[in-house]
Amino acid sequence: MPSSERILVTIPISHYCEKARWALDRAGVRYTEKRHIQLVHWAAVRRAGGGMTAPVLRTDEGVYAESAAILAYADEHTPADRRLYPADDGQRAEVVALERRFDTVLGPEGRRWLYDQVFRDARRYAPWNLTGVPRWERRMFPFVLAPAKLVIRRYLGVDEDSVRSAVLRVDEEFDAVGELLSDGRRYLVGDRFSAADLAFAALAAPTVAPPVYGTPLPQPDDMHDEMAAAVRRWRAHPAGAFALRMFAQERPAPKVTAL
Repeated sequence: MPSSERILVTIPISHYCEKARWALDRAGVRYTEKRHIQLVHWAAVRRAGGGMTAPVLRTDEGVYAESAAILAYADEHTPADRRLYPADDGQRAEVVALERRFDTVLGPEGRRWLYDQVFRDARRYAPWNLTGVPRWERRMFPFVLAPAKLVIRRYLGVDEDSVRSAVLRVDEEFDAVGELLSDGRRYLVGDRFSAADLAFAALAAPTVAPPVYGTPLPQPDDMHDEMAAAVRRWRAHPAGAFALRMFAQERPAPKVTAL
């Protein structure tokens, strides 16, 4: 199928969008990515047949409006020996349960912490947020930044108390994954890479800033001190080190490599 027949609508830095990109790239599924800044993406995902959130994948077979649905779609196009969801019913149930947990806990909490940190010096981080978006969006970004911060804070519930709680919940998720890995296993379920590993690594991205990612991310030396210290702490955790290893070993080479 030509890439023009598959359209992936994303926010470039979004970890849920990275989860979808990673699965599609790994499966060798050809697609065209349409990148948009926050809030503008609402119109783009609706035009693609989605709701309010990115990513959305539009294909001849249908519209897939959640990252989990896109992983399932990618898996249908993956050779049997590389499938993200095991054939064994018990292992498959474990993988799906972990993916859902990371989708509903780690993903939102890490995102809440990230936006709080970025909003403290939003212009510093703007170049990474704008990678690959249309030129008109790059031009309008400085003018919509202030109202966008207010809308995003309200929409995602970003405030002092929720951010403090987010750090604790991220720590809990990292500890739970670290406990799973403490027996020496290489992957979270079974003896090969699965959707559980991909989901954890992708959704941990706001907290570990992997150097290998579907779009460039700021690294600790690019960050203000508090944010850099937190990222280094999470990177040093066994679960953070695992996420970075998954990116380094299992993430196909990204299509976008520069700001």
